[in-house]
This record gives sequence, structure tokens and C-alpha cells, in this order.
Amino acid sequence: MSSADFQATDRERRFLSYVVDETLAGRSDRIKAYSIAVEVFDRDPSFDPQTDPIVRITASHLRRSLERYYLTAGLADPILISLPKGGYVAAFSSRDTVAASAEEHTPAIIREPPQPPRRPGKPRLIAAVAVLVAAATVLVLWFGSSRLSPSEPETPHLLVEWFDDMNGSSATTALARGLTQEVISQLSKFSDIVVVQPLGQVGSDIRYALAGSVDMSAGSFRVRVRMLNRGDGSVLWAHSYDGATTVPELLKVQADIAADVATNLAQPYGALFEADAKRAVPGAPDDQAAYFCTLSYYSYRAGFNPETRPVVRSCLERAVERFPGYATAWALLSLIYIDEVRFYYPFESQKSAPLIDRALAAADRAVQLESTNVRALQAQMIALYFKGEIDAAIRVGRRGMAINPNDTVFVGEYGYRLALSGNWKEGCPLVAEARNRNPGPLAYYEAGLALCAYFSHDIEQAVMWIKKANVPDNALYHSIAAAILAEGGYTADAERERSWLMLHEPGLVANIRQETLFRFGNSNDAETFLGSIKKAGLMRD
Repeated sequence: MSSADFQATDRERRFLSYVVDETLAGRSDRIKAYSIAVEVFDRDPSFDPQTDPIVRITASHLRRSLERYYLTAGLADPILISLPKGGYVAAFSSRDTVAASAEEHTPAIIREPPQPPRRPGKPRLIAAVAVLVAAATVLVLWFGSSRLSPSEPETPHLLVEWFDDMNGSSATTALARGLTQEVISQLSKFSDIVVVQPLGQVGSDIRYALAGSVDMSAGSFRVRVRMLNRGDGSVLWAHSYDGATTVPELLKVQADIAADVATNLAQPYGALFEADAKRAVPGAPDDQAAYFCTLSYYSYRAGFNPETRPVVRSCLERAVERFPGYATAWALLSLIYIDEVRFYYPFESQKSAPLIDRALAAADRAVQLESTNVRALQAQMIALYFKGEIDAAIRVGRRGMAINPNDTVFVGEYGYRLALSGNWKEGCPLVAEARNRNPGPLAYYEAGLALCAYFSHDIEQAVMWIKKANVPDNALYHSIAAAILAEGGYTADAERERSWLMLHEPGLVANIRQETLFRFGNSNDAETFLGSIKKAGLMRD
């Protein structure tokens, strides 16, 4: 309870104290949803656990908080506390007993020879997006069913095995053990996956495993890491890392390797989510359908296709209806609501203000459910930004960065908020980092880098980035392109962008000043940009 690494809310901590104390006092028969709600959560005596899921939701979050703690800071704790599913009575086990059981039940993973490094390239990205789009097309079929829902949505589980020591030396063993723990620590920062270690019998429902090896020679080392499908042993992702064996280098490289592995596997558009998207089939159980629904959001964001937005919104609304404790679904629903404001033209305050309030309410709900969920903080940050509460948005952004600096989707969004609020110096490097580390669609970040170059008065660089971005169906992209190209003297290109906007989004053109002020948090920056908009012929004096 006193550990800073035990990431649990005050409510979850009170829950844990209560069930442990009551169990040790021999009163486990009193530990029911009703008694917890009334005695721990201060609910009214009229509390009905059938209509209010607060106890079940808190128990689910507490289980995950305990799992993360025992995989990181609590790795050497002699006693393990758990909360078995199906009830709320605490259970206790000895670390020695669990370790002995693990030796008898080490899961069999088909070993594959090390694969050559695979960096995310355009062909892989196109394939990943295509798979996600395919997943999105079956969501309506899944949610048209009236089947009873399981208690929780599906969450991908990843088994992390101890990295193999290829030398047998004490130095290699120490590096292998330390690297395994660092990888677990970094992976555990991603709220949408559950990290598992082989401390006992591992169920067949855990589809993926992470394995690695460490080899040392005179003055250097090599680490090989791969993610496998446990069902057939196929390698889904692999990479090799090399470095020097000096002590300062080892400490730095160990952290860098763990961060890179976690980012490549666990972030949106990463290897784990790409693999899960391929499992999308009509008629999936509700818990899987809700999870695939969150994947469909990333499919939509890959191309900003307005035609798929209503489908994804409907799917997410159904997901939170069936699983009201699903923080990630609430967060993505909030982001969909925001997109309906910022990608709807012309801007109408009467229509937009209630939608922004709804987005902020959904984001707040997500943060209340899971305070360390970075996607929830991302939604809250963006909703606050578009509500005009810029300072509050930036504070939320800093908190998210402190929780998980390896979630490049969040890094990029935080960088955007900083830059557009006027802090280009701090925000632009984060947008560049997101582009370099995220295997997903790059155009969003490239348009941001075009603005970064524009406001640093490097028009040639801005033109390069905006031509590289190319989001043909997004009106804001065409607006940025028109301004930059006009400022750079590319008259014919700027006219082409102006003509597209006049044909496809005349409402945006007619309201271009208010649209610009809505998006820029710094009025001086907005006026500078509007000056280039005038040069493009999109606004009159």
C-alpha cells in the first residue's frame, strides 16, 4: 500500500484494505458486493449491486493493479495477494510456492530461429490498415446481437518469458534478468494489455508470448527479441539490438531496448494490435466485439474517413452500454465526439458546444474508471483544449507523458496541443518523435511538422512536409497546404488546393477565420496563418 509503484486509486486501496482485513479476521463470509459498497464506498443502504456495477468494476481494476505490482516492484515480495474472479475474498500465496509450481508447469513455446530485424515499412502499414478496415466492417453485425454480455470486455494478454542467457556467465545472466524486468515494467504502462509471467500454469487463452535471448562477447552484446503466436509458434515480430558492455552503456541501452520493445508491441498500430485485428470475424462474443470495436477506431483514424465515423461511434456507444467500466471505449468515444466537432464544417457553436461537453464527460468518465489509462488522458486533454481550457489540457498532457512516454499516439497528440497553443519549441520535437516511432499512418504527424516548419519560417521545409502528408479527403489538410504553398510562392499548387476546398467544403471557406481561431490556442499564431490564407485566396480583407 505504501509503494509508489502500486498504481491504484484511493477507492481501490480502500477496497484492498477492507477485503484483506476481513479475510484475515475470519469474516470472509461477510465480503459481498453490498457490504463493500456500503461500508467502503459509502453507498446508501438502498444500494442494489444488480443495477450499480461499481464494486465489480473496482475489483477488476484492482486485480490489474495487483498483477502489475507483482510483475514490477513486487517481484521479490514473499507473499502475493490476489482477488480471484467470481468473488471478492482475498487470497494469499507464498512466492516460493508459486515459483516451484512454475518450474513444473513452464508453458511450451515453439522456438523459432531468430528472425532478421523488421522495421515498420509502408507495405506493412498498408496491410495493417487494410486489416483494421476489414475489422470495422463487421462491427455492426456483432453489435446487432442481443446475447447476454460477459462481465468484462476482452483484453489482450501477453506472456513475457525470462530472456535466455546464451553464455552462462554471471554478467549475461544479470543482463537477461534485468532486461526482462525492464521490458515488463515498460509494457505494464500500456493500459490496454495485461502482462503475464510464467509463474504457474498459463492458460491456452493467452495467445501471444514474448521471448528473447542475450549473448555477450568481448566488449559487446546482442539482444534478440521476438513476439510469437503461442498457437502455432509463428514469429509475429522480431528485432535485434547491439551495444557495448561498459556499465554506463549497459544501463542506458537496457532502458532503451525495453522502451523500444514496448512501443513496437503495445501501442496502437503496434504488432500486438495488428495481430489481434486479424482475428476479426462476424459473430464474435460480446467481450471480443467490444475490444475489436476499439481497434476499429484506429482504422477510422488511419484515413480520417468521415463515412466510417458514424459506424465507429455507434459501435463504441454500444460497447460502453454493455461494458460501462471499459475505460478505453469511453476514451475513444470521447475522441469520436471531438472529431465530429473539428471535422464538421462550418463550425456552429450551438451544435458544437454540447458535443464538446459530451466528449469531456466521456473522457472524465474514462479517467475516473482508470486514472492511469493514457488513452483516457488523451481524450480529456483534447476535449479540454477544444473547450478553450488550454492550461488544463496541457497539465493533463504532462501527466500522461509522465505515466507512459512510450505511447507515441499520446506523445504526438500532446506535441500537437503544445505547438498549437504557441509552444512550438517544445511541441514540435514530440510530433517528430511520434512520426519516427509510430508504425501507423504518418500523414497526421507530417501535416503537423509542416506547420512546425511554417512557424519557424522555413517555408521550403514546410512545403516538403505538406506535400509528403497528402490526406486527400481531409479539408484541414487542404487548408494547411493552401496557406503554406501560397506563402512559398507555389501559385498553381495553392490554387489547386483552393479549388478543392471551394468545391468540397465551401462551408469551411466561408467560415475560415472562426475555424482557424477554434484550432489555434495562440491568437497571434492564428493571425499569422490567416495572413497566408488570404494569399491563397481563401479569405477577403
